[in-house]
Amino acid sequence: MKTSLKLTVLSGIWCLFLAACSPVRVLESEADEGFRLSNYKTFNFFEVETSGEALQPYASQLDYLKQEIVQQLEQRGLQQSSSEPDLNINLGVVVAEKVQTRQTNILTDPPFYIGQRRYTWKSRDVEVGRYQQGTLSLHLVDNARNELVWQGAAEGAVPDDNAAKLQERIREGVQKLIQEIPQ
Repeated sequence: MKTSLKLTVLSGIWCLFLAACSPVRVLESEADEGFRLSNYKTFNFFEVETSGEALQPYASQLDYLKQEIVQQLEQRGLQQSSSEPDLNINLGVVVAEKVQTRQTNILTDPPFYIGQRRYTWKSRDVEVGRYQQGTLSLHLVDNARNELVWQGAAEGAVPDDNAAKLQERIREGVQKLIQEIPQ
């Protein structure tokens, strides 16, 4: 009994640890009052326009992003339709370069000598790396009323030159974002 309880607690802690280490997180989600996805039957995408130098290497992944959204929404009971859909989906994708820094520490970073009897040390930020961060925003628009009924955004680090890993991040981000939509 005690061993079973310990295993359950340890597995629960492990799951929390894995969830906390996820490279994708939902930033926000907001629904119109009374909005339920189950009130809609069909959806389609607004036309997507890609621009910007940072987004160009990932433009080919846009089709994969749409496929993943289609799959997630179909699992929730909707069907994609090009003629008069109930919901229109507006996608926004931003890829930005970020700088990772760390702050110097007097215990690990020695002070610099700057003149006779003038020793000084100041904490400062030191660049330790650069990475790409992608943000996906998803807006659901009621086609009949032409009104925004739900919006959400997720962000995550974009892997360098690894299409399989990028697709895994897209899959995880879309799944987390769509789970936020009220059923």
